[in-house]
Amino acid sequence: MEYVQERVTTLHDFTDPTPDAPTDRAAVVVPMTEREHNSLAAERVLTALERVAPERVVVALRAPAERVGPMCDWLEGFDLPLEPLWCDGPALDALLSEACLNGHRGKGRDVWLALGVAAKSDFVAVHDADAKTYSERHVPRLLFPLDHGYDFAKGYYARVENNRLYGRLFRLFYAPLVRALADAHDAPVLDYLDSFRYALAGEFAGTSDLVRSLRIQRGWGLEVGTLGDAFAAAGFDGTAQVDLGKHEHDHRAVSGAAGLSTMAEQVGDALFRAVESGGVTPAYDTLQDRYRETARGLIRQYAADAAFNGLDYDRAGERDQVDAYASAVSSPSTDTRLPAWADAPVAVEAVREAAREDVAEAR
Repeated sequence: MEYVQERVTTLHDFTDPTPDAPTDRAAVVVPMTEREHNSLAAERVLTALERVAPERVVVALRAPAERVGPMCDWLEGFDLPLEPLWCDGPALDALLSEACLNGHRGKGRDVWLALGVAAKSDFVAVHDADAKTYSERHVPRLLFPLDHGYDFAKGYYARVENNRLYGRLFRLFYAPLVRALADAHDAPVLDYLDSFRYALAGEFAGTSDLVRSLRIQRGWGLEVGTLGDAFAAAGFDGTAQVDLGKHEHDHRAVSGAAGLSTMAEQVGDALFRAVESGGVTPAYDTLQDRYRETARGLIRQYAADAAFNGLDYDRAGERDQVDAYASAVSSPSTDTRLPAWADAPVAVEAVREAAREDVAEAR
C-alpha cells in the first residue's frame, strides 16, 4: 500500500471507503453496445447502480435497429431512473446532419450525445459497462472530489488478472510516449498528462459546467482528449484522481479493426492534439525512436514487477506490441472533435426528442 500524492490530488483506497457524495444530484452516463446487452458485466453494473440511486442514468446505446427494442426492454427491468439514448437512429442522424455534426461514429460520439443530456444534473459521472469487478463504491468515489472543490475527477485502478499485467495500451503506448515527450519538453500539459495513474480509464466525473466545456473525440481518443480539455478547464488544482481498486475488463487483440493498434492510432492522435494545444511542438521525425527506447526501459521495469509478484510476463510479446504501436507516433490528423455543449449548434432537447422518437419507432 502507498500514499504518494501526484501533481494532481490523489485519493487512495486505504479503507475500502464509500464516501458521502452527491449521488442524488448526479447523472451517470453508461455507453453500451449490443455486445454488452444482457451480459453479466453490464447486469452487475446496472444492479450496483440501483444501490447507488443516482438522480439519472443515461445509457448511450450503439446498436442496429432490430436490437434496440430488446435492449430497452432489458434496461427497463432495472429499478433506475434510466433514459436510453439510441445514438444510431434516423431522426437523430438527420438532426446532426443538418447541424453539420454527423461523421465518424464511435464511443466518443455516443458519450458526447449522452453528456449533453446528462449535464442537466449538477454532476456527471461516466463509466463503461464491461467491468467484471464493478462496485457501487465507484460512483460515490468519483463524485466525492466534486463536492469538495474539484471540477474533474479521473478513476484509476490496477489491471491484473489471469496472472498477468493488462492495461497494455496505457503501459506500452501512452505512458512511454508521454515520458518521451516530457524528456524533450518542459511543459505543464505534459506534467499533467503524466500525473494520471491510468490515463486511459473510462471512468471520470465532472461538474456540469466542465462537462459542457469538453470537446469530445469521436472514437477511441475519448479519454485522452478529455484529459486535454480538463487541463485547460480545471488544471492541476481543479483535478483529482480516485482509486477504484482492481478492475477486470474485456480484452482486445492487438491487431484488427477494433484491436489495440487501431486504438493506438486514435489515442495518439488525441494525445498529440492535446500537447500541441498546450504549446508543445513535438519533433515527430525522432519521436518514434525515442518512444521505443522509453518503452524498452518500462518493459524492463514491468518484467521486474511481474517477477516480484510471481506473474507471467512475456517480454518478447510486449516488445512486439511496442513495435506495432510505433506507427501511431505521428502528427495529428484533421480535427474532427465534436463541439462543446456550451456552444454547440444543436440544442440538447432536440437531441433528446430525436432519440426518443427513434427508440419509439424501433420498438
